[in-house]
Amino acid sequence: MSFTPAPWPRKLRSQEWFGGTSKDAIYHRSWMKNQGLPADLFDGRPVIGICNTWSELTPCNAHLRDLAERVKFGIYEAGGLPVEFPVFSPSESTLRPTAMMYRNLCAMDVEEAVRGKCIDGVVLLAGCDKTTPALLMGAASVDLPAIVVSGGPMLNGHFRGERVGSGTHLWRFSEAVRAGEMTEAEFVEAEASMSRSPGSCNTMGTASTMASMAEALGMALSGNAAIPAVDSRRRVMAHLTGRRIVDMVKDDLKPSDIMTREAFENAIRTNAAIGGSTNAVIHLLAIAGRVGIDLTLEDWDRCGRDVPTIVNLMPSGQHLMEEFFYAGGLPVVIKRLGEAGLLHRDALTVSGGAIWDEVKEVQNWNEDVILPVERALAKSGGIAVLKGNLAPLGAVLKPSAATPALMQHRGRAVVFEDIDDYKARINDEDLDIDESCVMVLRNCGPRGYPGMAEVGNMGLPPKVLRKGITDMVRISDARMSGTAYGTVVLHTSPEAARGGPLAVVRSGDMIELDVAARRLHLDISNEELAARLAAWTPQVKAPASGYASLYHERVMGPETGADFDFLVGCRGNAVGKESH
Repeated sequence: MSFTPAPWPRKLRSQEWFGGTSKDAIYHRSWMKNQGLPADLFDGRPVIGICNTWSELTPCNAHLRDLAERVKFGIYEAGGLPVEFPVFSPSESTLRPTAMMYRNLCAMDVEEAVRGKCIDGVVLLAGCDKTTPALLMGAASVDLPAIVVSGGPMLNGHFRGERVGSGTHLWRFSEAVRAGEMTEAEFVEAEASMSRSPGSCNTMGTASTMASMAEALGMALSGNAAIPAVDSRRRVMAHLTGRRIVDMVKDDLKPSDIMTREAFENAIRTNAAIGGSTNAVIHLLAIAGRVGIDLTLEDWDRCGRDVPTIVNLMPSGQHLMEEFFYAGGLPVVIKRLGEAGLLHRDALTVSGGAIWDEVKEVQNWNEDVILPVERALAKSGGIAVLKGNLAPLGAVLKPSAATPALMQHRGRAVVFEDIDDYKARINDEDLDIDESCVMVLRNCGPRGYPGMAEVGNMGLPPKVLRKGITDMVRISDARMSGTAYGTVVLHTSPEAARGGPLAVVRSGDMIELDVAARRLHLDISNEELAARLAAWTPQVKAPASGYASLYHERVMGPETGADFDFLVGCRGNAVGKESH
């Protein structure tokens, strides 16, 4: 840890708008005063933006207006002036074609809002899957002092005496209906048990994973990730964060000071320990690109490969986020990593101190939830990064959510051209498929869907489900929900829409998966593969206009984080002036 606080007092950025008696300063102050703000609030104290992704169309974030008020309490107490503003809110459950397509749009909105507004620092209010990485990406690009407050997970679901995990049980119940083991009436009845309170998914899905990544990166106060949305301590966390951002501005503690290579390695290892979502891969790569750190898929495999998965939460395990919080939450996991020599202990956090100092005294209150290493869900957790002639730039698989018997497998490919082709054929009893086959879905990557939707965890054919089979090897250039599970190979790169090898797989080809050897191989000759690729023509048309056109043209591959090519490494240039 190496950080020297800036001298205080000093002239802050906001005084470019509000300081002095010029025409410009009076213009800015007078308009702000129409909200009933006293004159002394413009005396040079820190002006703190509250970047809010609240939206009633983003159910995970629909309670963030209340948290924003709590943040304001803390800012006022610490001597700052809070100013709340909205940004685009990509909802996982209500936005088409997929929220991932709009993560970059949200990040651009955040970047330009933070850069262009009269603020000295920013509190990032996030919840739903894409809002956390988008806010971190945008804030990193501007590099003003910033801190995350997560909305928190919803309460446990309950249905007929069983704990219900959001997302995870949706997939299970859906497969049970298709297998004839559950009626549609029972499925609809279960719906009411799935989302019992405000908050994001109560499993270790992408929302909880990314809240954990923000904390492991040092960009949120210790303990932020797991507090349930409706727990009073979530409001306390927001209040304390409001206090803390004022001191961060005074110290000039910025994202570039905190999100170092060591911080990203801590986050990768934390993701392995919690059994986090595969989506963390694509998001951390994108965030690192904004900070100017050359994080790669190889770093994911190197740092996470030998880290045991010790958090016993769905979809990998049994419990839900409520139990994780009661057990001690993420600080216990980070402490375990530190004790095992798997943590950069001196990594700086938004507290102004080292991450180890934040966690070294915490206790584990439930070893059925946060497991001892000898009872780990997976001895070698993390994200497996696969390569081979089918994925020259890489693909990923989550071992803790996969079936051990399928981690080494050779099977006949059954190819679906896109998600519509899959939906049209998967229930056909005449489909030539059995449990030994490898399901292949293509044209669902960043350019293909477009936006790289969470469709990689394809449901199995009913005739296979009726045999009691619950998993098959599935390969795609898509993503899957962090709440999902199975032996699912994702993010296959280059994607089919760019002419990657996935584009030329044929039904009947043999495919070999060897997770231990990190190998994904299409069993045809190099000459045959080259001939097929030479004959390939694009199947996905570029959108004619709008944001979709920009996305198609400028989005990069998932192996680099699927950010826009013109935004990587664009950090800085936070100070701007204007005149009237």
